[in-house]
Amino acid sequence: MIDRMSGPVAAADLPLGPLGTAVAALRSLATYTALGLYVGIVGPPALLLATLFRWKGLLFVLGHLGVRLGLRLSGIRFVVAGRERVPRDRPVVFCANHQSNIDPPVLFDSLHPRLHVLYKAELSKLPLLGRALELGGFVAVERQNREQSIASIARGAESIQEGNSFLIFPEGTRSRTAELLPFKKGGFIMALQAQAPIVPVAIQGGRAAMRKGSWVVRPAVMTIRIGEPVETAGRTIANRDEVIGEVRERIEALLDEKTGKTGSG
Repeated sequence: MIDRMSGPVAAADLPLGPLGTAVAALRSLATYTALGLYVGIVGPPALLLATLFRWKGLLFVLGHLGVRLGLRLSGIRFVVAGRERVPRDRPVVFCANHQSNIDPPVLFDSLHPRLHVLYKAELSKLPLLGRALELGGFVAVERQNREQSIASIARGAESIQEGNSFLIFPEGTRSRTAELLPFKKGGFIMALQAQAPIVPVAIQGGRAAMRKGSWVVRPAVMTIRIGEPVETAGRTIANRDEVIGEVRERIEALLDEKTGKTGSG
């Protein structure tokens, strides 16, 4: 089943000529400018209210609005298949492949209204955004610091047990090819500690939207496929490699599926 999420999807991944590239660059500049203004104007009062009154939900609402503004201005659309496979009665850990910097905002907006994320600790240094991530309950992971990473995984597991769903990118960085990179283990340990199901997600179209090393966002259609969850209930850290193998296999199968497209409506 395909959900129309952001408008028509016809003729989305065609290569751009010089004129199209120039237009994409101008749209990207407009997008960055608009998002900068949005964060600068909305961010300070929102952070103040969230701090004083513990209005965590406000940050998620404003976060989704900002993401949708950026996607619309830059010409990014997406379709989702398999949404009915996500358990509704308990928190989950979404586990996705990673092709582009466009992936996180698209998945944040498409998978769950209050999706928490394991993110690189370097982002905590960004003004306003770093504070918003902290207040929103996102969990920073400092990969080079083993003790800090273990503590972050434990905090994430506690958050899941409190009812929060998470998104992880187990490759740890963007893949330059269609092949999955080796999976890091931290997110799976978090899911096992929380006894939360892991939902495999395959996202495609990211490289067409934003190439690694480029600041230009090109109009494209992102396709998101959600697979059957991998249960962790009753399994322990000793089953970690087995669980990783099952999730990886399901993501690979989703990536191998043919892209389903809906016509313009």
